[in-house]
Amino acid sequence: MARLVDLVCAPWAITPAMYQEVIGIYNRHVRGEKIDLDGLSARLGRPLKNEPKGYEMVDGVAVLPIEGVIAKRMNLLMHISGGTSTSYAAAEFARAMEDPQVKAVVLAIDSPGGAVDGTQEFANVIASYRGTKPIVAFTDGMMASAAYWIGSAADRIFISGDTTQVGSIGVVATHTDISGAEAQRGVKTTEITAGKFKRIASQYGTLTPEGRAYIQEQVDAVYSAFVSDVAKFRGVDVETVLENMAEGRIFIGRAAIEAGLVDGVSTLDAIINSLAEGETFGSDSGKAAVSAAQNQTSEAGAASTTATSHKENSMDIETLKAEHPAVFDAIKAEGATAERQRIQDVLAQALPGHEALIQTLAFDGKTTGPEAASAVLAAERKAREAKLCAMKEDAPEPATPSTDFGASAPHGEEAWKAEFEANEALRAEFGGSLSAYLAYKKAEAKGTIRIATK
Repeated sequence: MARLVDLVCAPWAITPAMYQEVIGIYNRHVRGEKIDLDGLSARLGRPLKNEPKGYEMVDGVAVLPIEGVIAKRMNLLMHISGGTSTSYAAAEFARAMEDPQVKAVVLAIDSPGGAVDGTQEFANVIASYRGTKPIVAFTDGMMASAAYWIGSAADRIFISGDTTQVGSIGVVATHTDISGAEAQRGVKTTEITAGKFKRIASQYGTLTPEGRAYIQEQVDAVYSAFVSDVAKFRGVDVETVLENMAEGRIFIGRAAIEAGLVDGVSTLDAIINSLAEGETFGSDSGKAAVSAAQNQTSEAGAASTTATSHKENSMDIETLKAEHPAVFDAIKAEGATAERQRIQDVLAQALPGHEALIQTLAFDGKTTGPEAASAVLAAERKAREAKLCAMKEDAPEPATPSTDFGASAPHGEEAWKAEFEANEALRAEFGGSLSAYLAYKKAEAKGTIRIATK
């Protein structure tokens, strides 16, 4: 088991107020003060024996409480402040999802957050079951930091009213120099280490710049993972989370809805009743829905709501834009990104000679890259077939072979020879030399000699 100092000094996803309470308990422990658990229990008016709580079945719906400080395993801090072990809660959640008697699971959260260790693992367990049974997160108090990290993995998230606190997407870590306290007690601790980073931020001395940078690097890495998971679970991009939801801000009531952190207002009873009657809350798609259950006020002034799914609500573009601007902007941004990618995929299929077709397909708002490739290939095939037909039409008619196999008129040397033998004057002119006459006729045929005329 990790030492208490390691637990406290590790990154936490928790509200500042609760973190100070944790640090206070730790400081008393460091000073050597014995913590009187019985006396503390008497002052608080409640027992400190905070045993892990499993899920409770209500009309076929498993209700799993996630309350108090969150840590991977039960420890001294959780016994004092109350809390939830993520290891135990994850096992209970999986048991509920595998229980054939369970129709759906509600994560009943009231927590300021807690240690990072074990939180992402629990959130991933929840996300892995999305689409098998409806999973709804609900809070009537606080769902902050690590508690929101866990709750964001559900299909839908609801709050109870206008004072509910949600968010605090951020990470904190501290360094405590206890060397002064040890000196007062006459103690000096010398650490012997191997490895540059083994105790670079030791609590037995002043925090060095290198130690601070090392802690900051760890905090930044955890924060990045936190933001990325929320973006993935809520179906938005990281930029949207950073701009509208994160930076450690706490959102109260409907501000959390507008920011996109939760989906609506309801009561735990209304959610359980809806799930017991077969409501899915968007679990079929495994993504958080954009519609919200509406809060109805009774004659006595109490808020009484019925959680209603997006399948039953009438939701058009203008209503979505007016009531859920953050969700509308996220959908709009996601649509614009998808459209840009579609256009790029279509333009990538261009072939010379088909520029006009590619432009038409790129901006028709529907053709995909593979569909564009098929269309361009079909057009290219058609163009080649047309070109082949045109070439056939322009080709000259082939010569008809002669069927007259009789004697043909002499030509070439044979004709010149016959002419020489038949013409006495011609023989006299060339001195009776047939070869001289043939040489002359060849030169004449080539155009290398010219006969002068008077």
